[in-house]
Amino acid sequence: MDADPRSVSQSFGLSVDPLAERPPDRSTEGPAKPSTFIQSLPKSELHLHLEGSIGPDELGELIVRHGGGPVDRARLAQLYKHRDFTAFLDAFKRVTQWLRTPEDYELITYRLMQKLKAENVLHAEVYVSVGVILYRNRDFDAIFEGLERGRQRGERDFGVSLLWIFDAVRHFGVEAAEKVFNKAVQLRERNVVAIGIGGDERLAAPELFRDLYARARNNGLHLTAHAGESSGPQSIFGALDALKAERIGHGLTAWQDRELMTRLAETQVPIEICLTSNLRTGCCAAAERHPLKTYYDRGIMVTLNTDDPAMFETSLCREYQLAQATFGFSDEQLRELAMNSFRASFLPKERKRELLLNF
Repeated sequence: MDADPRSVSQSFGLSVDPLAERPPDRSTEGPAKPSTFIQSLPKSELHLHLEGSIGPDELGELIVRHGGGPVDRARLAQLYKHRDFTAFLDAFKRVTQWLRTPEDYELITYRLMQKLKAENVLHAEVYVSVGVILYRNRDFDAIFEGLERGRQRGERDFGVSLLWIFDAVRHFGVEAAEKVFNKAVQLRERNVVAIGIGGDERLAAPELFRDLYARARNNGLHLTAHAGESSGPQSIFGALDALKAERIGHGLTAWQDRELMTRLAETQVPIEICLTSNLRTGCCAAAERHPLKTYYDRGIMVTLNTDDPAMFETSLCREYQLAQATFGFSDEQLRELAMNSFRASFLPKERKRELLLNF
């Protein structure tokens, strides 16, 4: 998220198969209508960036709200037609520049929860790019109040539960990440459940954040980390060993190391899979090359997620449909993946048990 444009082409240009040099295959990205079974399946989403959920409708509202109208809807739609990570990053920055006030964050939180309800998502753990907000010198304390108002309204109106994960941009450095994690500690009693690091893996290894993660853990926060999205297995090892990460975001390159695959299967550290995201950023050359089914067959705990659903023109139901169409997952196997999404959540054990009764 919000990587430095100067490093994007280097950091996010890797394919799952290092021998594949052809451009990413977009043939699997056409519209697919999820089955009735998938629509009705209770789900949780664990890798979801709030800012990446802003669609053209919300963006149009934000532009008008801040005096940027009139809105050219056709031009707005083109922002969502990117086909590589550099174009995605440009679109992401263009969209998020209109996020300026607590009311803006309240709006997009409420709208996200409305969309989650339509996907039969009962629970979500949502990344907020706190590092970007602080970098832009926004009043984060006021913005958090807006986030919470949106969350409370959404829970009341749609029955969806939501917890926050505060995300630091790793290549902004350790000092910037410390400010993010301090905010998480300060607000941990207000639905902030975890911390994480996104951004450019190749510019900031996990080991740099060892002490910050230890401090967060000692203050009762759960630990996540983007790892193995654009960098190799060593990034995942670092997230596990240095950061003690409880979940791994993406984990796309774990298949390259046999020892790591065995370890993930034995420890059951969940991997947050984001199929369409990996295709649209070019990190994976083609859907059938994605290691999702390999991980599943090896007994690794995997969950399906959208990452930035509006920016990648996807939804959680569509991710399940894509997994079934590409890899032949049966309905019962999809049910298992959905159950994994609750098991891997940071909810209390009692609440997990309650939600799993839906199956």
